[in-house]
Amino acid sequence: MFVLSHVFAAVAVLTAGIIYGTDVLGALVGRPTWAKVDDRALVAVNGHMHHYGDRRFPIPGALSVVATVLAAGASALSGRWPATAAALVATVALVVWLVIYKVVNAPINKELTAAALEGRVPANARALQTRWDSVITARALLQGVAVGALCAVLALP
Repeated sequence: MFVLSHVFAAVAVLTAGIIYGTDVLGALVGRPTWAKVDDRALVAVNGHMHHYGDRRFPIPGALSVVATVLAAGASALSGRWPATAAALVATVALVVWLVIYKVVNAPINKELTAAALEGRVPANARALQTRWDSVITARALLQGVAVGALCAVLALP
């Protein structure tokens, strides 16, 4: 069970790391970049980016949550209580991230994607991006907590 907890934690680190890196990029690079471009460029690029991202990221996102829960279970079954606690911290961080994404980001992504695919610029494009940006730092921090906690699962007894 010890080895299995490590395998699940490693899969969780790798898959959560995909989302973590993307969110950090959004917070550090995307947010200031979108503030400098006009609304047409903002909608065209972000809309198409979300078109692909929202279709492709659910796989690593879901896998990271499932692998994290399995790492917690395998750690508990092997009596690795500090590792179990770390995996539970990661689980909570990922679930909170998912709630923020579903409530705030997903509806905005859908609206920007539709606008980009239709070649139009919504009147509220800047407000949509501002709302999206308002949670990206929290999302990046939550993913960072999850990845750090998952690394602890690999290091703790």
